[in-house]
This record gives sequence, C-alpha cells and structure tokens, in this order.
Amino acid sequence: MELAGLSFLKLSFLLSLLSGGSDLLIPTSEPSHVGKFPPTCNRIECPNYEVIHAGNGYEIRRYDATVWVSTEPIQDISLRDATRTAFFQLFAYIQGKNEYHQKIEMTAPVISQVSPSDGPLCESSFTVSFYVPKKNQPDPAPAENLHIQKWTPRYVAVRQFGGFVSDSTVGEEAAALSASLEGTAWANAIEKSREEGGVGADSAYIVAQYNSPFEFTGRVNEIWLPFQME
Repeated sequence: MELAGLSFLKLSFLLSLLSGGSDLLIPTSEPSHVGKFPPTCNRIECPNYEVIHAGNGYEIRRYDATVWVSTEPIQDISLRDATRTAFFQLFAYIQGKNEYHQKIEMTAPVISQVSPSDGPLCESSFTVSFYVPKKNQPDPAPAENLHIQKWTPRYVAVRQFGGFVSDSTVGEEAAALSASLEGTAWANAIEKSREEGGVGADSAYIVAQYNSPFEFTGRVNEIWLPFQME
C-alpha cells in the first residue's frame, strides 16, 4: 500500500510538471523573481550549478555536466499539450519501463526544449526531458522512443517566474529574458554560441519546471538560454 502511494505521488508530481497544473484552481502566473534557489531542490536531486552573475531580471549560471533522458521531438501548437503527450513515456521510464528494468528516483526540473513555429497556428517542436540522477548517469538506462542527452558543462542565462506554466506565459517570459540581456556581453555570447552551432543552437529556449501539484504558492519556473564561452 505504501509503495502504491509513493508511485501515485510520483505520478502526480510528474504530471503536474508536464501539464502546468490546474488553471481552474489558481492563477497561472505570479510576479517574476530572480535568484531564488528552487525549494524543490532541497528535497530531491537537481543539477549542480554556480551563479556567476546576477543582472536586472536574470542571472547567469554555470552548470556541471548533466545527463537527461528525452522524448523525440513532439510537434504541437501547445507546450502544455505536447508535454502531456510526453508524460506517459517519462513516467513509465522512471517506474522501470527501460532496458535495465530500473526504477529511478524522481528529480527536478523537468525541462522542455522549445523551437517555436513561424505563426500562431503552426506547430512548434518540443523535446521534454527528465534529469537523470547522478548515481545513474555513468550508465543511464536506454528505453524505446527515448534518447539520452549528455550535456557538457555550460553557461545558462536564467529568468525565473512563478505560478503554473501556461502557453501564454512562456513566450512572454522568454521575450522578457531576451530583452533583459540586450546590450550585455552575455547576449553576444549566446548569439555567437548559436551561430557557431554550439550549445543552445538546438532550441529557441528551455522551460524548466520544479514544483509538485500540491504547492500552490512560491512556485519556481525558469526560462533557460544555454550557451558556451571560450
């Protein structure tokens, strides 16, 4: 009974991260904030990072090497709908539906790499990923229709925002991050990294979600713009 309860909590947690929660219960956004360490990372494993600069509406982090298990790109007009599609694959994976039949601990954040379409009614591309715990990273379990991403150490420009993620907020928050970086050396580094086909060239931005469905206040979400520097 206890194991069943734990699985239900994992299911609820991951489904919330991938669906954006219930818009009927609470507002979909809260005031943006910068530099708040995601409280979820005090309870479950998250990637290690160091804050190297705090700016006006953003911060720059340096992440250690990380490993992610990822869906194939999903074509949809909605981030929320695309991540619901990804949910069952990722939940089955951590429950043992992988080639090693391993059950894997829940981690945060769940990230969505976003490549927007050219128009409001055109499909965008979304790749949804689960952070692999450190103990599993030397030999992450393969699984059908999922692939492993091994990220080298990298810099990430980050903007935080609260509430539950919605399709309307993510584009606004991504635009606000880009605007806050304008005229900085970081913006130049991001542009150069993308132009050279390096870190960050495979998506326009990343949405990172940390919280369980039972946390109605103090939620932390992030927009990431990864890049490399020489």
